[in-house]
Amino acid sequence: MDIFYRSRRIGKNGRVFWLYKFRTLKLNSDENQFASPEKYVKFGRILRKTKIDELPQVWNFIKRDINFFGYRPEEQRTWDILPNNVKDLLSKHRPGIIDLSSLHFFDEEKILQLGHPHEIYWKVIRPMKLAFQMFYIQNRCFLLNLAIIWIYLKKVIKSLCQKE
Repeated sequence: MDIFYRSRRIGKNGRVFWLYKFRTLKLNSDENQFASPEKYVKFGRILRKTKIDELPQVWNFIKRDINFFGYRPEEQRTWDILPNNVKDLLSKHRPGIIDLSSLHFFDEEKILQLGHPHEIYWKVIRPMKLAFQMFYIQNRCFLLNLAIIWIYLKKVIKSLCQKE
């Protein structure tokens, strides 16, 4: 079985690249964030819960596809529906591994389980993620990045200590 999941993403200047993660869902599953529990590979839930599934993005960082901090890179289907002024702003900056929406939606899967996942994502979560992206781009600085990493690490540690 292929242990890596890859997804076409849009980066700086509209450049398309492959974003890598550890595979958390079975190969025959629909690869998206709206997964049901039976679709996970043996340790898939743990990988997602601890964010270890994101580790292969270090390769994307080394290749300079992404920065450590910055808005999450968009999939083509999401990029295509963004307003042109948003695409223009995003394409001026390199996306990242971690951002403000990574903090706010750390447990996104739990939120999606509260109702119809696609509707919740596109009507509630996605607009808020876009607002976080715009805020970060307009206000990024060393102290903001320091706060993001501090809060992110606290959330990972807390999730490791919680029982399911």
